[in-house]
This record gives sequence, C-alpha cells and structure tokens, in this order.
Amino acid sequence: MRPTPTNRLYQLIGIVKILLLVLGGYTTQADPIDSLENALKSAQGDKKVKTLNELCRAYMPFDPVKAITYTREALSLALEIDDKRGLAASYNNLGVAYSNQGALDKALEYHLISLKINTELGNKEGIASSKGNIGKIYSIKKDYGQAMKYFEESHKMFTELGDQRNIFGTMNNLGNLHNDLQLYEQALKYYSQAWQLSEKMGKPLLDPLSNIGNLYFRQGNYQRAVDYYDRALALSRAANSKTDVLNITANLGEVYSRAGRAKEALDYLTEALALSRELQAHIFQPQILKSIAACYASQGKTKEAYETMLEYDKAKEKIYGEESTRKIAQMEVALELQEKEREMEALKKDDAIKTLQLRNTQVVVTAFVLGLIVLIAGANLFFLKRKNSAR
Repeated sequence: MRPTPTNRLYQLIGIVKILLLVLGGYTTQADPIDSLENALKSAQGDKKVKTLNELCRAYMPFDPVKAITYTREALSLALEIDDKRGLAASYNNLGVAYSNQGALDKALEYHLISLKINTELGNKEGIASSKGNIGKIYSIKKDYGQAMKYFEESHKMFTELGDQRNIFGTMNNLGNLHNDLQLYEQALKYYSQAWQLSEKMGKPLLDPLSNIGNLYFRQGNYQRAVDYYDRALALSRAANSKTDVLNITANLGEVYSRAGRAKEALDYLTEALALSRELQAHIFQPQILKSIAACYASQGKTKEAYETMLEYDKAKEKIYGEESTRKIAQMEVALELQEKEREMEALKKDDAIKTLQLRNTQVVVTAFVLGLIVLIAGANLFFLKRKNSAR
C-alpha cells in the first residue's frame, strides 16, 4: 500500500501548528487579534517584539502571508535592540511559516538558529520547542530515526517542565511518527492521551480526532476514518482555521477516492487544492495533485489525469528534491559541530577548574609542609636553648 496522504498531510499541518509546541495555542478569533493590534500601537522595545510575534502566531492558521509580515518586523526590531528571546521566537515563527510553504531547508535553518539562541539563553521551553519543530521536518523527510530522537527529547523536556499544552503537542507528534512506522497500538495510545489531556485543559482540540482518523484510514477502516474526520472538520470550521480545513478536506478526499467514490473525492480535493494555493501552503500540493490525478484516471479522464501528474511532478521536485535534502544534511552537520564545540568548551572549563583545584591543593599541602617544618625547627631550637641553659 502506498503511503497515505492522511498521515503525511497531518505531519505537514503539524509544522504549521507548532504553535501548540511553541508559545501557546490557537488565537484565531477576532477579539484576541484586535486586542493584540491595539496593544501594538503603544508597545515599545522587547514588548513590541513579543506582540508582533504573538500576532504572527494568531494569523498563522488562516493568513500565513500576513503572519510572515509580522514576524519579519519582529525579527528586524529584535536585531536592532539585541532582544535575544525575541530573536529566538522570530526565527522559530519564520521556520513554521516557511515549512508550511514547503521551503523545508529554509525552515530547518531558522529552527536551528532558534535552537542555538535558546541554548545560549538556557531557555528550556524554547529548546524543547525547537527540537520538536526540527523533528517534524525530519518526519516529513522520512528520516524517522532523527525524528524520533528530536520528538522524544522535546517530550521529555516539556514533561519535566510540566507544560501540559506542549505535552499535548508532543504526544500528537509521537503518535504520528508511530503511525508512520505502522505501530498502530502505540500511536492510538498517544492520540487518546492527547485527546484526554485537551479535554482536561477545558479546550478539546481537533488534532487527536484527525490523527485517529488517519490511523483508521491506514488500517482500511474508511467509515471510522470519515467519522473522526467529520468531527475534526466541524471543529476546524468553527475555529476558522483554514490550515486545518485544508488538511481534513484533503484527507476526506483521499478516503472517498479509496472507497471508489470519485465525485465526492474530487469535491473535497479541489477545495483542498484551492485552499493550499490561497494560503501558499505549497507543501500540501504534491499529494493532493496525485490524488486528483488518480480520481481522473478512475473516471477515464486520461488527459486530465496526465496533466495533473505533470503538476504533481513539479510540486514534488520543488519540495522533496535532492538539493533540499543535501542542504538539510549540511545544516544538521553544522548543528552537530556546534554541539561538539559546546561540549569541548565545557570540558575545557571543567579541566581548568580541576587544574585550579589541583593547584590550590598543592598550595595548601606546600603551606602545611612548610608550616610543619617551621614548627619542628622552632621546637628543636626551643629544646636546644633549654638544654644549653641547663648546662
């Protein structure tokens, strides 16, 4: 069975929704955005940087182009005033935005910069978020070993921090990865825990529902998959989250395509393709185009199928080409080198401390020996004088 787009697409939406992993949940309603824009008018310095980044996250689910404008302004100001935390947040937001557009090499570059800054600051939440984001990109690239490494490190750090909202995000990430590896029982466990946690937080989120739909899809249980997708789609439309609507309509299109219902499939897939173009979410397009081509072929529309496959080839090469993979590998090596340099610096400092301690010990021992010699000499002189006096 070929890889299912439901699972793949939800990995992609996860990149956009790193908002769950990064700095809070969704802010898609008008009132919070109005409040942030009003606050922006009087904000200055690092507070303005923070507000701009919050506006970026607020607009990301339904207007990513505008979101990028805000975070670029935040980045410029953060560089000007040397706001390190603001820089880390800005680079992270840019990584989210570019990964959604399919520029995975650029997205990874930004996330690595964010990780470096957060590491220098000792910002554990930021480090955990960056690692989760990097794991998502490796997951899309099908480098599951690296993805597992970063996801587990992220999950462990957020668990230690007791950050429930971000634990929710990491559980979804781990569920998606186990789903890809066809470890369905473990994947369902992560999804169920994530859903229960979202209910406990008082705000049921659609991610686990859609992910469970993905799992049933892969198992061939299409009716159960549709049930969960429909529930998730209702939540996404209510929240006006276009990226979620994009993902779920694409999933529903694939389900109906597999079920041999090409007309319903094309309705959903066409809506998804239009949304991906509106949002400039290029990373979604290869799988959507491939599914549309399959629907045309099943209807005997060979010309439409052929033309759509040509579009698919172009979209796929743009995102998954060798050049992109090579750049990511180079940046990963650079990150490993930076980590080794930090380890070497730490070892040098440790050696310096030990050397200093050894020197201090030597000084103390030398002083003790000299003192003992002086004491013995003084005692000998004292007894010698007494002996001479007695004579």
